[in-house]
Amino acid sequence: MAAGGTVERGFPRLAEVRASVTALYRGLSPATVRGFPLSVLPVDVGFGDDEELSAGVQRIARVMVRHLGLPEARIVVSFRRMDEAAWVELTDGPEYHVELHPRFDGHRRDIGAVLAHEVMHVFLHRAGLALEGTAANEILTDTAAAYLGAGWLLLDAFRQDAVSSQKLGYLTPEEYGYVLAKRAAVFGEDPRVWFTSPQAYDAYAKGLRLAEEDETRPPLAGGGWASRQRYAVQRALAVRGAPSSVQPGHCVFEAGTPPRVTFPCPVCFQRIRVPVRGRVRARCGLCRTELDCDT
Repeated sequence: MAAGGTVERGFPRLAEVRASVTALYRGLSPATVRGFPLSVLPVDVGFGDDEELSAGVQRIARVMVRHLGLPEARIVVSFRRMDEAAWVELTDGPEYHVELHPRFDGHRRDIGAVLAHEVMHVFLHRAGLALEGTAANEILTDTAAAYLGAGWLLLDAFRQDAVSSQKLGYLTPEEYGYVLAKRAAVFGEDPRVWFTSPQAYDAYAKGLRLAEEDETRPPLAGGGWASRQRYAVQRALAVRGAPSSVQPGHCVFEAGTPPRVTFPCPVCFQRIRVPVRGRVRARCGLCRTELDCDT
């Protein structure tokens, strides 16, 4: 929870975000990931002016529980002052214990965003999906919330004006936008229709541009002239047996007969390895996405 201070921007944790998407497909299965085609709707997480605080938190928490397919159980809500925005007890049930910072009594529109993160912690815990280290797990949690249809609320909670700012979660606004754009590409869903924060639109647009670049990087077909020229130079070196010097994370050539090229799937970022022999169709071994390539 960042309130009133400087909000970190850009894509400083892009590699970790991509690794989190891979972990979702690998740890939950592609079928499970694709079982979330619809996002949580604003009407289901809105907070009425006359709604009692604890009852409203319980209602919205139940929305998140149902969205994620978790077992229905009693939700216990309490409030205490802490450094974090909220906390959830990670147990195997049956009850859900949630604590929120008292500041959300005056910021009820953001309770859905907070619970999207906290209930996702429960979902990942019960699925047995975790990464090494606290920071990596928090990035995984925010990425999973955005990718599985609840985390658009976390981006919409980002607001700035001349004297104050607020951001929830561990990703930057642009990183949230990137993950949401990746989700949009898979499910054909545009989250911008739900944004109430003007700053969320801008952050999503920046994330969308980067996500679209992923779809056209060689050897994927449709890359721009400059990227195709760089790819051709590295391919020629590989054909002659020279080692590849492409930056890590992009395509890497392996000498051989024929040479091979490995590159990240633009959907799940699992690396794909195909022979260098012109136009080919490749299928990702993890998410099973078929890709048109010009190797």
